[in-house]
Amino acid sequence: MTEQVVVLGSGYAGAGAVRSLEDQLDGEADIVWVSDTDHHLVLHESHRCISDPDVAEKITIPIDDIKSPRTEYLQGTVDGIDVDDRTVHLEDGPDQEYDYLLVGIGSRTAFFGIDGLQENSHTLKSLDDALGIHEDIKEAAYEATRSDPAHIVIGGAGLSGIQSAGEVAKFRDEHSVPIEISLVEGLDEIFPGNDDSVQQALRSRLEDRNVNILTGDFISEVDEERAYLGEDEELDYDVLLWTGGITGRDAVTDVELEKDDRNKRVNAGQTFQTSNDRVFAIGDAALIEQNDDPAPPTAQAAWQAAEVAGENIAREIRGQSLKQWTYDDKGTVISVGEDAVAHDVSILPFVDTFGGFPARTLKKGIAARWIASVTSVGTAAKAWPDM
Repeated sequence: MTEQVVVLGSGYAGAGAVRSLEDQLDGEADIVWVSDTDHHLVLHESHRCISDPDVAEKITIPIDDIKSPRTEYLQGTVDGIDVDDRTVHLEDGPDQEYDYLLVGIGSRTAFFGIDGLQENSHTLKSLDDALGIHEDIKEAAYEATRSDPAHIVIGGAGLSGIQSAGEVAKFRDEHSVPIEISLVEGLDEIFPGNDDSVQQALRSRLEDRNVNILTGDFISEVDEERAYLGEDEELDYDVLLWTGGITGRDAVTDVELEKDDRNKRVNAGQTFQTSNDRVFAIGDAALIEQNDDPAPPTAQAAWQAAEVAGENIAREIRGQSLKQWTYDDKGTVISVGEDAVAHDVSILPFVDTFGGFPARTLKKGIAARWIASVTSVGTAAKAWPDM
């Protein structure tokens, strides 16, 4: 009987793994791809939709444009996984049995128990999220005046928060609307944990775009009109976007796999195998062992992992030893509206951080390369102007 491999999720991890599995198995096993959307979203470019919703069609790739006809696709939301019965439970469809399972369903936003935050904030985890942010900012700007501008507050100054602040500034400037932007980070620096050179480069570009940067106080509470910082500071807002962290999806909370106690992401070794030999996990859904620290929850890490994960599942089916994967950090490129900052990218000799045309072109190239890898060069070329 032919083995059945089920892949959960259509993000970078899921889409990349499906392509890898198709190449490695070549009909040797059946592949079933399960996702709650009928497309792959180029998530690291989704912030572009905050300023320009027309970008949406360039960063959403239909499932049928990615998979081969041999791979079966099921649209459904994963409700739970029974590793003893080897069954995936779907909210809106029949159970799906598997011989081998790849969990790549991503993560959800962590709200850290902050009162009122989840109820009153936008998140940026899907296309609908990005388009919803655009619509609310547009509405707030329409109702604002020069003497009473719209207040947009973004919580969290990591990649998503910085790029989102840049897009709000771009929208404000292109439409000449009265908007004030505040980027809030509880730690002492934006882009925390990174080199001072890239932090300062990002800060200067945000400040040039009149983004008010507030660091050193965490958001402690939120109501319908205000975000409270620390013990005594308040920020009025018309639109609040929260990008402050990730945690495991509800679908894996109760699954009988070893997970991180705090954020419920599935523990996986460097082979992507979990505590159950027939279940593999990658992407944001997993904490992938990497010596002292897990691999980062980034698109770059998911791209790299997907190729090896697909090969390892094929090797497991054949009874072969599994490959160990080590994340190779190739640097970071972050957009700030029309500009970008690149860091630790081996392009310009003796320069660790740079911006301008080289960084902007590199940012476009990264998105185009990924789109080409899961679809075609032609699709990537069409998307290029909007990246």
